[in-house]
Amino acid sequence: MSMEGDEGNRDQSSREEWTLLFWTTLAVVVPVIITLWCSVQRSKRKIHMKDFFRKSKHGWHCTDLFNKPTYCCVCQQHILQGAVCDCCGVCADETCLRRADRSLVCKEIMAPSRTDGTLAHRWVRGNVPLCSVCAVCKEQCGNQPKLCDFRCVWCQTTVHDDCKLSLSDGERCELGEFRSLIIPPHYLHHVNKLRRRHPDEYSKVIGHTQGGLASACGSGWTPVLVLANTRSGNNMGEALLGEFRTILNPVQVFDLSELPPSKALQLCTLLPPGSVRVLVCGGDGTVGWVLDAIDTMKLKGQDQFIPRVMILPLGTGNDLSNSLGWGSGYAGEIPVEQVLRNILEAEVVKMDRWKVQVASKGLYFRKPKVLSMNNYFSVGPDALMALNFHTHREKTPSFFSSRIINKAVYFMYGTKDCLVQECKDLDKRIELELDGERVALPSLEGIIVCNIGYWGGGCRLWEGMGDEPYPPTRLDDGLLEVVGVFGSFHCAQIQVKMANPVRLGQAHTVRLVLKTSRMPMQVDGEPWAQGPCTITITHKTQAFMLYHSAEQTDDDDDESSTSEAESSAPHDSPKPAGPASARA
Repeated sequence: MSMEGDEGNRDQSSREEWTLLFWTTLAVVVPVIITLWCSVQRSKRKIHMKDFFRKSKHGWHCTDLFNKPTYCCVCQQHILQGAVCDCCGVCADETCLRRADRSLVCKEIMAPSRTDGTLAHRWVRGNVPLCSVCAVCKEQCGNQPKLCDFRCVWCQTTVHDDCKLSLSDGERCELGEFRSLIIPPHYLHHVNKLRRRHPDEYSKVIGHTQGGLASACGSGWTPVLVLANTRSGNNMGEALLGEFRTILNPVQVFDLSELPPSKALQLCTLLPPGSVRVLVCGGDGTVGWVLDAIDTMKLKGQDQFIPRVMILPLGTGNDLSNSLGWGSGYAGEIPVEQVLRNILEAEVVKMDRWKVQVASKGLYFRKPKVLSMNNYFSVGPDALMALNFHTHREKTPSFFSSRIINKAVYFMYGTKDCLVQECKDLDKRIELELDGERVALPSLEGIIVCNIGYWGGGCRLWEGMGDEPYPPTRLDDGLLEVVGVFGSFHCAQIQVKMANPVRLGQAHTVRLVLKTSRMPMQVDGEPWAQGPCTITITHKTQAFMLYHSAEQTDDDDDESSTSEAESSAPHDSPKPAGPASARA
């Protein structure tokens, strides 16, 4: 009996163990299967929605989270999961998307005007911006928990349902505050019709003439094109594109990941010569890409259509933006409306651009590599940090999505180089000539050739601590500033104003000869490893830029030297100056 009882207990214990194992396995496997199934369905849904958005008439942007109570423009119900059109602001529940696409007309980029030559309001009902005010009764709009009130997609005027018929201007739209920056749809309609019917007369009508098409848009009409790099800095480009499309004509807004600037800038040839302004949303590399495209326009004989360039800094360093007064980085602290106002108030200045020619030794039958430079050229520790950063960003681009992370990685590589000193004894491996004169080099690890006042993410390299006399830097004087650094630690000391760079001089032409070994080099943040070669930097052209002089971009005022106190010209001033010395 005892043995039978023990066997029964063991069988019961075994059954309990198997039961426990079964339910444990079920509790683990079932959620995993459900999660995988949901992931597959979500992936299929994304592919399906992406295909639908590509064929759609609207610029849909799918979202699962709205920042305010939002109602579907079709079924008028509160939206839990749906999409919003970046261009016209129409919102739709996911189940109503196809109906919305068929029944609701989006913002037209090209359309004929009314019989009197004016543009009619294009109303969208509901989901008006927060704190909107009715243009008729001056009371707040959109404060009811339902789809209500109207907004014009062109002039951004908002009115109550009951006040819409009482508008003083009827249905006439004046394009609102930013009329001087918007390309009206009827303008493009007339231009397109003129180009097709009368190509010979097109060039005569397009200009600022009394009876030309441009005169109908106002005497101060300066249309703006927005070119955004969605991969720069904090990945804010995509959100900015949507905000600019809401205010401007969608044809004025370009995503550089989908269309290169050379093609986007061809819109300038349809607009009055010398009137176009280009807002580049990105880092210094994106700005250089756009300026290269503008140089291509010059080669095509389109000099009269060259635009003026403004920067909205989204990159990591943004030294060119800082030099032009637009700050060291944009993180959404000001609305896009203020950005557009800054374009209207900006001053047009000239900026030197330089040609960097790299001729490798021993490769006599290969053409030298030619690069364009706006900011600076360098060889040594800062180029090594840029090269290491660039290499790792190419491997894992998703990791480098934050400006703070990017700067932290730069700091890590700078700390590593302080210990390793990979670029030591540079003075024994390189020769430097300024305007044809050989310069004796001290024991350096790096040489930096600057065109602008800022370097290394906001440091005024040429001035240093400002306790020694030095010639001023300018954007348009045809001179380059050449300095040397003793290593990564010396660079860090300069950035916190604890040391001065080794000022080697100013010159119109800079020539460097790398005699032995390979060294890291960079032009405007684009690094590479270079063997023995000859680098020649000469003046290329000048670009028209927009300068913001309303506020200081440095933390504190720059100290002036004794020799500069007598001069009224500020540091880095882009305005023309008197003759400058070619040597420090």
